Amino acid sequence: MAGIFAALRALVKQYPDLFVVYPVHPNPLVRIPAHDALMDVPGVLLCPPLDYPNLIALMRRAHLVLTDSGGIQEEAPSLGKPVLVAHETTERPEAIEAGVARLVGTRHEDIIDAVRTLLDDPAAHAALTRRVSPFGDGYAAGRIADALAPRSAPASAELMTAYQ
Repeated sequence: MAGIFAALRALVKQYPDLFVVYPVHPNPLVRIPAHDALMDVPGVLLCPPLDYPNLIALMRRAHLVLTDSGGIQEEAPSLGKPVLVAHETTERPEAIEAGVARLVGTRHEDIIDAVRTLLDDPAAHAALTRRVSPFGDGYAAGRIADALAPRSAPASAELMTAYQ
């Protein structure tokens, strides 16, 4: 975590217009070090974990996503956001293989280099956003509902007769 915190501090210092939103996990092993390292850093907002609609709304507005969350590695590509994974390995290798995410590790130098590349090089940013998410297009629920819906609903009189 120290490498991630150091990278965030350095990045908001180098890019004064950069605004980082960090939903902090409530586990004290994460929450306390995050608050100690980032609480008073201009350009960094520490907040409690977000509910799903607010998380999606926030990611829609993001330029890029830096995360160690497996779920976020799935959601962000569906929104067309490049994902930098702050882990040495990932449980979502499909995203890496599809070119919508990149493993950057936890060393602050590596995180800084990866974020700088996406902030400074529009082509590098576009390369991680124009591909199709390997996790689907976000419309599965509608397709499932359509598949489960009856093709033609019987009239209420017919329905009553059918169940008598």
